Amino acid sequence: MFDFLLHFDVELPKLFLAYGAWVYAIVFLIIFCETGLVVTPFLPGDSMLFALGAFAAQGSLNIFILLAGLAFAAVAGNSLNFAIGWRLGAGLLENPRQKFFKRRHYDKAHAFYQKHGGFAIILSRFIPVVRSFAPFVAGAARMSRRKFLVYNLIGGVLWVSLFAGGGFFLGRLPLVKGNFKTITLAIVVVSLIPAVWELSRARMKPDKTKGGCGKIT
Repeated sequence: MFDFLLHFDVELPKLFLAYGAWVYAIVFLIIFCETGLVVTPFLPGDSMLFALGAFAAQGSLNIFILLAGLAFAAVAGNSLNFAIGWRLGAGLLENPRQKFFKRRHYDKAHAFYQKHGGFAIILSRFIPVVRSFAPFVAGAARMSRRKFLVYNLIGGVLWVSLFAGGGFFLGRLPLVKGNFKTITLAIVVVSLIPAVWELSRARMKPDKTKGGCGKIT
């Protein structure tokens, strides 16, 4: 798994040769789990979308099937994550024996949603790790289902289109082909910048989230 995550440029062609059309199901499942389960934020997201688009540009994958399937997987994953948060989030947060979910993290995330509203669902798509937790927190905070669905659709389609579509249009360039691994790593680093910036700001500010939180509408 770790070898696959670190060497897309080598492993993706091998995967295609070994499994043929089943590679679609494999990558769709990876994106579904990365966005749908809070326990798998380590799975590749932005960089894999770009890599898949680049391979589609070489004729290895059908770009239309790829875009449609990845968008569906991204939206379905977030929807599952939201539903889990809606059903189990409050119980997990109030359970003193669990160690994975911290109340202070939930409160800070809730404050972020109150400030940015539904747009936070779109923004979270472009921040690794955060996109694995954002739908869960939105569900646990009882964000409006209809509002979540709208922003989930917009964010999922936009995320896949920009990264996989960007890989498709840029993947044929000699500069990209010759520096593929460096570019995919750069994508990961750049996408982490907003999270690092937000974390730095949060650490410098006093905690104003004490006292609980209400419903996100």
